[in-house]
Amino acid sequence: MSVIHRLVATAATAALSVGAGFAMSASASASASPSTFIGQFSHLKTIASTVPGNGDVNPYGIAVVGLNRGRLHRGDILVSNFNNKANLQGTGTTIVQVSPGGHQTLFARITRSDLTGRCPGGVGLTTALGVLRGGWVVVGSTPSKNGMAATAKAGCLIVLNSNGIVRETISGNGINGPWDMAVLRKGLNADLFVTNVLNGTVAAKGAVVDKGTVLRLLVRTYWNSPPKLIAVTRIGSGFSEQTNASAFIIGPTGVGLDSNGTLYVADTGENRITGIPYAATRTSSAGTGFVLTSGGRLNAPLGLAIAPNGDVLTVNGGDGRIVETTTAGAQVAHRFLDHSGSPPGSGALFGLAVAPRDGGVYYVDDATNTLRLLH
Repeated sequence: MSVIHRLVATAATAALSVGAGFAMSASASASASPSTFIGQFSHLKTIASTVPGNGDVNPYGIAVVGLNRGRLHRGDILVSNFNNKANLQGTGTTIVQVSPGGHQTLFARITRSDLTGRCPGGVGLTTALGVLRGGWVVVGSTPSKNGMAATAKAGCLIVLNSNGIVRETISGNGINGPWDMAVLRKGLNADLFVTNVLNGTVAAKGAVVDKGTVLRLLVRTYWNSPPKLIAVTRIGSGFSEQTNASAFIIGPTGVGLDSNGTLYVADTGENRITGIPYAATRTSSAGTGFVLTSGGRLNAPLGLAIAPNGDVLTVNGGDGRIVETTTAGAQVAHRFLDHSGSPPGSGALFGLAVAPRDGGVYYVDDATNTLRLLH
């Protein structure tokens, strides 16, 4: 069974396809120089199904575990699910844990009764997913009552310990539909860069509003107690966002911080990548930032990660393609990661992360509900 969601972007129309099944390993069709990061890889491998025992589908977020603590094992991959078994968006409650060898276990199933604090609307896990010092897992929730954007609520960030138990929620402070997140660890503290996509979108009833934001949340981390929120700064604003009956939300999605302190944002609705300079230190909003690149091979960019060579990696919601862009704005490499759906590869991709030791790129395939690896 599958459902096709339509994702409308400025330069592209994409379909978000969710289904069940299991893809076989294959070679990756490419247009990439071996000198680029993704150019050195030529194969696609299915690691594991992302569907847990309760049947949740539509994998969104990815986070690679960096340390052993509790049930977390270094090198394992956490994946959050956005839909429930009935394929209703904004109702997924599970995070699965997958070993590099393909063993999948349930890390957490979060119900409304598990929440220890305020989280308007309940639970609907998004692409915002990260692991902090002490093994604290932070995941975004942008919940819906019935799978439709019209009933979406502000949500929150949910904090779980290394055994998958909810210990804290972070809400308010401008958090409104947390959609994706990047983490900067700095000693005892950490910055959480969170995109928000519900600022005025529900009230606009499908019209485009330029109110999407990027927040920087400074938290103090501990080994044996939950992180403490210290400060919140709005560092990005004015991003295009839109509710959609089938695509749920179109708005700023993937974020990644490079070594020079620029936070890159996949501005999905405008079919571009923008950059917010001095993201970790700025005290005011940069608006939507500068435009790194737009159009070209981009086709409704969703997930984003920074490659080891400093290039920006994005995956398209419109055609199942990964694109590598230099910090000078040149789209230097691209290849298909998924050919399923109609049109081919539409809506199959969302979260992605660089594999340990620069061994490839992990990504979720929503068309088959699997975790895959470009290597």
